[in-house]
Amino acid sequence: MNNHISTERRGRALWITIERPEVRNALNPPAHRELAAAFDAYAADDALWVAVLTGRGDRAFCVGSDLKHRVEAGSNETPDTGFAGLCERYDLDKPVIAAINGDALGGGLETVLACDLAVAVDTARLGLPEPRVGLCAHGGLHRLIRHLPGKTASRLALTGKLFSAAEGKAMHLVNEVVPRDAFEACVEALVEEVTACAPLALRATKQMMQRGLSAPDVKAAFAGDYPAYRHMLASEDAREGPLAFSQKRPPVWTGR
Repeated sequence: MNNHISTERRGRALWITIERPEVRNALNPPAHRELAAAFDAYAADDALWVAVLTGRGDRAFCVGSDLKHRVEAGSNETPDTGFAGLCERYDLDKPVIAAINGDALGGGLETVLACDLAVAVDTARLGLPEPRVGLCAHGGLHRLIRHLPGKTASRLALTGKLFSAAEGKAMHLVNEVVPRDAFEACVEALVEEVTACAPLALRATKQMMQRGLSAPDVKAAFAGDYPAYRHMLASEDAREGPLAFSQKRPPVWTGR
């Protein structure tokens, strides 16, 4: 285990856990660097098809920046790939699940918004409370306004209001909200759903969604360049899927 995070391989999934429960999993520069390295390793490892990001303990997923460190050091640097080594990582075409084991505030919510899927324990609170401590949510704002209608995003951003996991699900920021005793099983079930899909198809799908979203219109999105899609079409898995379907058997994905 590193000083600030731990990683665990579970089959095709990489579980990344923030190990700072004493500060509600707030992140300082070393933690950011370790998370960036973990996501670098995930991106480079073809044997890993999905990542799960969570926090240690039952109080917090991540409550953003370590403000005590910020005061003492005068800064809270993040890597080029952004908060948690993820929020400005625009070329990751493999899925990431946020397993929200507790409060996700400030940069913690920004990190949730940077993930593709999210499961939350029902006691978790979410929000961007930065204005209440004299700060601006920065990257969290750019993601929030892309997830929510303008007035809804503004209400949350301009008041620093916290909201429940159930409210987060109602706003489509969270996929599932479950009691704590069902939490890990729910995350594991979602991992199984994702890894039942062909990994190269997942990469093509995520890349197409992300790049297509930045296109000015649907016509431009159709005309976009999607290398992961081309790679998928030429893969063994692209042949295995239709063959398995025709033979009425489960497909065996290789990622090749």
